[in-house]
Amino acid sequence: MHPTVNIAIRAARQAGNILLRYFEHVDSLKVSSKGMNDFVSEVDRAAEQAIIETLRKTYPDHAILAEESGSHRGSEFQWIIDPLDGTTNYLHGFPHYSISIALKHRGVLEHGLVYDPMREEMFTASRGRGALLNDRRIRVTSRKGLEGALLGTGFPYRDHSHLDAYLGMFRALIKDTAGIRRPGSAALDFAYVAAGRLDGFWELGLAEWDFAAGALLVQEAGGVVSDIGGGDRQFETGNVVAGGIRVHAALLRQIAPHLDDRLRA
Repeated sequence: MHPTVNIAIRAARQAGNILLRYFEHVDSLKVSSKGMNDFVSEVDRAAEQAIIETLRKTYPDHAILAEESGSHRGSEFQWIIDPLDGTTNYLHGFPHYSISIALKHRGVLEHGLVYDPMREEMFTASRGRGALLNDRRIRVTSRKGLEGALLGTGFPYRDHSHLDAYLGMFRALIKDTAGIRRPGSAALDFAYVAAGRLDGFWELGLAEWDFAAGALLVQEAGGVVSDIGGGDRQFETGNVVAGGIRVHAALLRQIAPHLDDRLRA
């Protein structure tokens, strides 16, 4: 495993210990609202601080983009951090959440991990080196289309401006598949696509820290990640589709009739 990934794993485990320690006492956490259905707690901030401190011990000059503390200037290397993906789940005691850490060099994703502390599952990837779950290599499924496929998604719960378009996509896709799941942590959804637990995934309005690591996991596991129109602007728009090659193509075909002008832009 690449030494940089080992440092990121150390940071993720530090944050995971914090999340686990507070999880049985979520009722006592101080919670504030960043916007509609968008919450942050003291544990988000504590986990993020632990990650940043661990990374900076080895890489003090690297830039950082973190969900809670924003952008920190630095070198041409940039860490992208979500200390708690699935905050709403966490605050309700729903045991499905994760930590996401990725590293870019000159805008190119080089390393990424998604860590599920509840299940002790560490998904890691390095560009050109494949993807792993703990110490086992993982691959996307080889499913040929949507028939029998299990898909993941995320409901547009913060911004409802594309709700009608999204519901059209949902309606079209649920007819042709084995089912659609919405567990509530996009980072884990991408990891599950990479590990073959989901055949594909789509969501609107994600932030870069939600899926930077997950996108690299899927790509290194042999899958495809694109924006919702099939282009490469997913980190600009936050509207993303992921899956094995054929499932990804089938998703785009089914989604296309439901794209409004704003989603096509």
